[in-house]
Amino acid sequence: MTDTLAQTAPPDLTSLRQQVDAALTGFLHAKAEDPPGVEVLDLTDTLRTLLFGGKRLRSVLCLYGWHAGGASGEPTAVVRAAASLELFQAFALVHDDVMDNSDLRRGTPSAHRALATAYTADGGPQERAQAYGLGAAVLLGDLALVWSSELLHTAGLDPDQLARVLPLVHAMRNEVMYGQLLDLRSTGRLSGDVDTALHVIRYKTAKYTVERPLHIGATLAGAAPSVLDACTAFGVPLGEAFQLRDDLLGVFGDPARTGKPVLDDLREGKATVLMALAVQRATPAQSDTLHRLVGRSDLTGEQAAEVREVLEATGARQTVEEMISARYDAARTALDRAPFPAAAALGLRRLAEAATARQR
Repeated sequence: MTDTLAQTAPPDLTSLRQQVDAALTGFLHAKAEDPPGVEVLDLTDTLRTLLFGGKRLRSVLCLYGWHAGGASGEPTAVVRAAASLELFQAFALVHDDVMDNSDLRRGTPSAHRALATAYTADGGPQERAQAYGLGAAVLLGDLALVWSSELLHTAGLDPDQLARVLPLVHAMRNEVMYGQLLDLRSTGRLSGDVDTALHVIRYKTAKYTVERPLHIGATLAGAAPSVLDACTAFGVPLGEAFQLRDDLLGVFGDPARTGKPVLDDLREGKATVLMALAVQRATPAQSDTLHRLVGRSDLTGEQAAEVREVLEATGARQTVEEMISARYDAARTALDRAPFPAAAALGLRRLAEAATARQR
């Protein structure tokens, strides 16, 4: 891409994803060529399946952040640094599925389920399969975390770039761990506390998924503090809108499109904004329905339909839609004021539209 074209046309989303995919493929191929033992290949095969089913949202946002910060020079090292975020995301997803006891991820068996199946297929006793799958998934997540760090440190960044970006990477990792802890503590506790539910998604998703990837990319470009501030003004509301949409899809979505059963969040008793609003507004009869059914591990489809009726009748679903729209508008307004090159701003605007209107 020429400098002139880069100033007038937004970075091509498909091209960015392809560049990240190529970086991940090269890294994983090198690892597969020299494993410490053949036993680890079950882990790497499972990781590869997980990695190549995602949206590449964080790595693409990192690259958009690089463009927003005034990208210059050859992009290979920045692409590899962005790709390291996908390995970190794989770590987070694997451990998240273990914590949530999820059977599916993107329409295929979650890592701990896939590893348990591989264990029995290799002759392992059935009675040990679940314990093996969980233990191996923890190791797989740990491996993805280690490899994320390795890919970042071997990306080819110059020493100044690496020194500038590491504090942001460390902050991102700390924030998402905090968000996960908040999520664990609140799950299974029906509450009408909307503020606490929003606090969870700010740390578990908004900062981790949007704000920090933008910060990392912009910092790699040597962006001024005003650019980083604009990344926050745009990224936090967009990240909150993204998670609010995810919460709606987790209850009302089409499993064929989302790749996730619509019973999981209800069975786990996820303390979402959607649920907090319903609890806050419920009549005594509606409250009884929620307390009787939400969090039941054996929740049936018919019982889930009862819960959805309450979420609709209390106006909780509609209010969350309105919250998504308000946050999208805030992100768009921030983008209009941001000191980003026009092409980067246009690309981010298109991405924001897709992230908030998505059905998967």
